[in-house]
Amino acid sequence: MHLEVWQLEYLYFPGCTLKDKSGLEMEKTALKSAEYLGISMKEMEEWQCCGAVYPLAEDDLITLLSPSRTLYAAKEKAVVSLCSACHHVLKRTNERLATDKDARDKISYYLEEDYPGKTRVLHFLEVIRDEVGWEKLKEEVKMPLKGRSIGAYYGCMLLRPSQEMDFDNPEKPRIMEDFLEALGANVCHYPFRHKCCGAYLAVTEEGVMEEASQKVVNMALEAEVKELITACPLCRYNLEQSPAVKEGKIKISYFTEPLAEALGLQVQEGSK
Repeated sequence: MHLEVWQLEYLYFPGCTLKDKSGLEMEKTALKSAEYLGISMKEMEEWQCCGAVYPLAEDDLITLLSPSRTLYAAKEKAVVSLCSACHHVLKRTNERLATDKDARDKISYYLEEDYPGKTRVLHFLEVIRDEVGWEKLKEEVKMPLKGRSIGAYYGCMLLRPSQEMDFDNPEKPRIMEDFLEALGANVCHYPFRHKCCGAYLAVTEEGVMEEASQKVVNMALEAEVKELITACPLCRYNLEQSPAVKEGKIKISYFTEPLAEALGLQVQEGSK
């Protein structure tokens, strides 16, 4: 580990998408960067899918069993995720377990275990911001992203609902921009950076997804953005359906890719 003074230890919840080709690059670059920054991310044993979506119905507790198993298994340790969807589901489920006794009792009865109650759910960006700090990150940058016009794409799951997620200001978020500035990039601000890309409508209403994603890409292009970073594999997939992306006018990357690059890390294909 490079920053031995930190010795930050967390349980790592990868989620399904980061184990296949669509999200593998995010996991590889994140784990390599974490190791360099002195952040221990031990993958949880026998983890399972988070469920991908948080249920809208109050009485739909069956859907919460999968993420609840992860939170129960973590006990009182902090769980870190990379994927926006995984973080969204785990964070909201944790809040439900902590505040809804009836739901917690029913889930505990089914799982035959008591909820530990002190599990923390964090996103990797929060760990960098709150535990490492932007100034320390700046000090570790070996290859600043000078001249790179990069914009942040938050999507909706990291920011909303704002009180439960408690990630950043849902209307004027800063965490990704501060992150990019620490890496030395030319940060571009543009409208729609916190709007939905169409999400799972890519499966049922492809035209609606394409329209939503195209608006995001068009706004970024008007602001002369050359690269968009995201923390969501589904957002990346949807945005990459834009003709502008396919024509090479703008690039979509996981936020961990410029991080590893700026830290001067070589991440080979197939490595972790």
